[in-house]
Order: sequence, then structure tokens, then C-alpha cells
Amino acid sequence: MGIGLGIVLLVIGAILAFAVNFTMAGGIEITTVGYILMAAGVLALILGLVMNTQRANTTHREVVERRDDVDVRRRDIEG
Repeated sequence: MGIGLGIVLLVIGAILAFAVNFTMAGGIEITTVGYILMAAGVLALILGLVMNTQRANTTHREVVERRDDVDVRRRDIEG
């Protein structure tokens, strides 16, 4: 989810920063909002890649428990 979200934020931010020239009534410039979204997208991409590399570096160890019942073996030998 982090990598996809980062790409989406980058794309939307780039569209708002470079393709739209509009100022909202409150004095908020859409270009500034686009740059903020692009920065958030880069951060999401970096965090997503870091999380994926950490997840890939984990090792798994399988523990198999072995039980030897002496009585069962004696019965097989004697019987």
C-alpha cells in the first residue's frame, strides 16, 4: 500500500503543481498543495521501500519436535 499510495500522491501533486494554475478564495495556492502532496508521495515511497526490504530480510526457522517413546519400540521388538 505504501508504494502505490506514494505514486498516487506524486502524480496528483505533479498535476496540481505543474498543470493547474488556480488560487482558492482563502488565498491557498493549488501549486503549493501540489508540492506538499509530492513531498508526501516521496516520503511514502521511501517508507514503503524500506518496509518491503525489512520484510524480505527476515529469516524463518522451522522447529520439528521429535519424540522417541521407549515403550513403543520395545513392544514392536518383543511382539
